[in-house]
Amino acid sequence: MAEQNQRVVRAELGEQSYDIRIGYQLESEIRDFVSKAGFSDRALIVTDGNVGPLYGGGLQKLLMEAGLPHAEVFTVQAGEPSKSLGVAEQIYTRCIELGMDRKSPIFALGGGVVGDLAGFIAATYMRGVPFVQLPTSLLAQVDSSVGGKVAVNHALGKNLIGAFYQPRAVFMDLSLTDSLPPREISTGLGEVVKYGLIYDEEFFSFLEQHVDSILALEPAALTHIIARSCEIKAAVVSEDEKEAGLRRILNFGHTIAHAIEKETGYQRYNHGEAVAIGMVGAIDISIRLGLLDRTVLPRVKALLQSLRLPVVAGGCTVDAMYRDIFHDKKTVGGKVTWVLLGGIGSTVCRNDVPEAEVRAAMAGILL
Repeated sequence: MAEQNQRVVRAELGEQSYDIRIGYQLESEIRDFVSKAGFSDRALIVTDGNVGPLYGGGLQKLLMEAGLPHAEVFTVQAGEPSKSLGVAEQIYTRCIELGMDRKSPIFALGGGVVGDLAGFIAATYMRGVPFVQLPTSLLAQVDSSVGGKVAVNHALGKNLIGAFYQPRAVFMDLSLTDSLPPREISTGLGEVVKYGLIYDEEFFSFLEQHVDSILALEPAALTHIIARSCEIKAAVVSEDEKEAGLRRILNFGHTIAHAIEKETGYQRYNHGEAVAIGMVGAIDISIRLGLLDRTVLPRVKALLQSLRLPVVAGGCTVDAMYRDIFHDKKTVGGKVTWVLLGGIGSTVCRNDVPEAEVRAAMAGILL
């Protein structure tokens, strides 16, 4: 594959710094990393029922050749319900049965659910074992696999039990995107658009100008949008690893998105779709508060729709969504911190947004 379709992004986190390698057919890079990592000879690959049958055996064979003769595949059911303490306990049991020690690595092969679950296991088994991310969905590649947030869900809320735990390395083999259905590509693109809006106007313009090549998964375009998204997220996380300040800008669009997901039972919209609608709502609030020129909204809507993303939500009510936002993890002391736009590439955080403006914006994104 051409050199321009191979990229390495460095996440600078002091002693916890690591490389994010992006490209095609990364087997030799994975083999080289594992052979030099100083792991003990037992490893666990956590994957799911969709990804495991396609790629689990190949990774297991690769790891065995690289010096992990006792690499085992643990397959969970695909979907959000697997991100639970019950499933985590099953994996802990298997780790103990295999005799895994503090130098035994855990590999996450799958999308965001697998990455969050495997990372939570790695962060907590024996108080922390090596963790390697191999994200297979576009959403996981540009979002959850970078930044070190790992978690499982509780019956009363998503991601309420978790940790900040950085991987040793992230390998994004873009060959695996060929097996993704179009909707899974679009959900990842919701987060990609977010990076342009919050951080990089030039990147946002690139997305507008290259819609066709992005949707066609052309290698140069795909490599660029993933690498640039990772660069932006890595830059933000390196400044604020544990979400004390700057990192909150990554939540742009998510306050409303989480409410939409909750009100539709996490079934109707996947994460990137909910974020797309949530960004439209946040932009509307930004305009209502006089922070943003109103011409930005149709421009963003047009890009989202061209990437096959929704800009309005069904199955929700304003009253229910408004109640939901106060249960968000980012709500402190009863005040919601809104990430808003001051322009494309520029954010403003406010915790004094009037209820009337929020409700009006929510009404504007409902079918």
